[in-house]
Amino acid sequence: MTLERSLRGALAGGIAAGAMAAQMPLDKRVFDCDFDETEVLGKFVTRGPEWRAIGLALHLQNGALVGAVYALGKPFLPGPPMLRGFLAAMAEHMATWPTSSLVDRHHPARSELTPLWGNRRALVQATWRHALFGVVLGAVEQVLNDRSADEPPSIPASSNGHGDIESAAVAGVA
Repeated sequence: MTLERSLRGALAGGIAAGAMAAQMPLDKRVFDCDFDETEVLGKFVTRGPEWRAIGLALHLQNGALVGAVYALGKPFLPGPPMLRGFLAAMAEHMATWPTSSLVDRHHPARSELTPLWGNRRALVQATWRHALFGVVLGAVEQVLNDRSADEPPSIPASSNGHGDIESAAVAGVA
């Protein structure tokens, strides 16, 4: 676990969150639902016109945080990079979606927001967004971080699976 790995993971998470935000206008039309995560975040801070920029900044920050955590935890997840990212994003999504009921009840701009809890379209839309985020996160983080640290050390083995006597003999001489 290194600071460099975390920072590269954060960059990957920010890129993935940017991709997620960039496609939101399209998925709003596809899912016929106006749920906008940047609006929820931005209008929590301000009700003025700057909510868009603030919401996007908070969204990218959240993506960076998830990316940093993902970069440290990915060796513990199964599968290829995009599957790992997908699994991590789905875990985060399923862990945080229940808080949407709190948004509906307590958000300062709740009357201006699309109701979330019990809204199947919003749930499917958010699931799609997190799936996209995870796949992009897995792919970008794989490129940015050195993969050799994730590989188990090479252990010479013979065809019977018990190792190579020549390597064992050389390893003992020092």
